[in-house]
Amino acid sequence: MPYLLVIGCRLLGAGYWVPVIDCGLLFMRHEMTLNMRDVLVRKMQNADLPRILQLLADDELGQLRETVQVTPHEDYQRAFTAIDADPNQYLAVFEKDDNIIGCLQISFIPGLSRRGALRGQIESVRVAANVRGNGYGTLMMAWAIEKCREQGCSLVQLTSDKTRKDAQRFYQELGFVPSHEGFKLQF
Repeated sequence: MPYLLVIGCRLLGAGYWVPVIDCGLLFMRHEMTLNMRDVLVRKMQNADLPRILQLLADDELGQLRETVQVTPHEDYQRAFTAIDADPNQYLAVFEKDDNIIGCLQISFIPGLSRRGALRGQIESVRVAANVRGNGYGTLMMAWAIEKCREQGCSLVQLTSDKTRKDAQRFYQELGFVPSHEGFKLQF
């Protein structure tokens, strides 16, 4: 069972979050730590949209689902505008050396079940191909989990496509349990 040891972030203003201590995750007998001092976490801005779309399209499934072009399609712009205006949504961008190396979206979902629990739904987790395998995904997820905790969520949930076996293994190593079967209806 993995354990979240520590993560700390401080809001600097204008939506910028800066980690103030290192983040470490302990996986049974294997310890992995990552120095956060060179990673900036901030709220996504409209100007980030082309780069985020590149990240979303940077795998076999994403290439089938996303449309990447110099000027993002108006559907993406409309979606970003709606998400950005919704206080229950947070599009996070992770930067290293002024380059976007990752992104994710957190949706804060109020509900009646579980005694009126607030849930954190993490989606669209992407790490740039050139930095994968260096612990940034772990760092991003630790940050997202802490953000959900700060918002008062009683649980954090996510989905992963059944074909993404590496992603499923990654989430399980972080302590996520495959407790439900998900269903979708495409329109």
